[in-house]
Amino acid sequence: MKESSHERTAIAFQRFHLAERLSRVRVAGGRRRCPRRPRAPLLHRHRPDRRTRSDGFDLLADNIAIAEYRATYLPQTQFDPISVLSALAAVTSRIGLIGTGSTTYSKPWELARRFATLDHLSGGRAGWNIVTTVTPLAAAAFGEAAHPGHADRYARAHEFVDVVTRAWDSWEDDAVVGDRENGVWADRGKLHAPRFHGQYYDAEGVLPFPRSPQGHPVLVQAGQSSAGVGLAARYAELVFSGPPSLAAAAAFRADLHAQVTAAGRDPAQVLVLPALMVTLGGTEAEAQARARRLEELMSPEFRWQNALYTAGPRRFRPGCSTARRALGRAAGPVKSRRAAVRGRAGAGRFRTEYAGQTLRDHLGLQRPAVRASQARS
Repeated sequence: MKESSHERTAIAFQRFHLAERLSRVRVAGGRRRCPRRPRAPLLHRHRPDRRTRSDGFDLLADNIAIAEYRATYLPQTQFDPISVLSALAAVTSRIGLIGTGSTTYSKPWELARRFATLDHLSGGRAGWNIVTTVTPLAAAAFGEAAHPGHADRYARAHEFVDVVTRAWDSWEDDAVVGDRENGVWADRGKLHAPRFHGQYYDAEGVLPFPRSPQGHPVLVQAGQSSAGVGLAARYAELVFSGPPSLAAAAAFRADLHAQVTAAGRDPAQVLVLPALMVTLGGTEAEAQARARRLEELMSPEFRWQNALYTAGPRRFRPGCSTARRALGRAAGPVKSRRAAVRGRAGAGRFRTEYAGQTLRDHLGLQRPAVRASQARS
């Protein structure tokens, strides 16, 4: 019997995509203090193991600045994501390689070049995690007098992403002709400078190499504020979320997809990945015992310092809702977000192999065409 389009959609949505965040913020007083965790060379800690390579994981590297107090409790191995992911690209063949790039502390054309380079080096497995950078510490690190406000950062981010995608579209897919007989390597008529002049950014030049395998590296975003969701609805193809419950997760996706539709985009091309902290055990009881042990090992000093840092000194006071939420994040996921898992629960729900060669293939995302207005120019 022929399968209906509705049935095909339902089946597609049953398959999970998994991503590992390489910046392990929550290991502060727990996992790093557990026995039988031998020290490893810094770069080795960023290498995916055999299970990750074979079972359909994708990877996310993260973070631009740290608060110094965290060095007491957390191993600091937050190397430049493009460098780390380029190294991983050389020793892997299928995993997705998603790195963070700040729209506040980068230049759009330069960032476009770096992520398109990663896409070429990896054979089409790159993704860009779009962040506006929440921590004011980054301003001092980059020599800025002040950290831009929330609204300003997101206004800049819209222009920034527009410039980046225009730079990625500066070569048409068939621009390289390789005509040895006539000595023509590329058709200049198929090169199109961004020619962008906005309120915050100006960009003119084409990228110094052809369009990357995916056309655009996959656009990823994790902002949970209304401005963040608005940015995701306009540009993102993969959205990370941190819902406190299943109902909240469903509501977040429904709101996001409604805004995606209003922006004239296809919601099926915008995937949502809720955050999950997993504690494994041979039985559920063993997993729960391990989870409790991890909580016992968490440093109380770290919890309070992290709560103060997360909430900010003006908003932090004992008992306030902001402080409680911050303490909850420092202490780890609430009960509804913790999973005690044995083996591969939900047969058929996880990928057991990759769907193709590129990250877009893995995620079922379309390859973007060069924007028509830019090609016509």
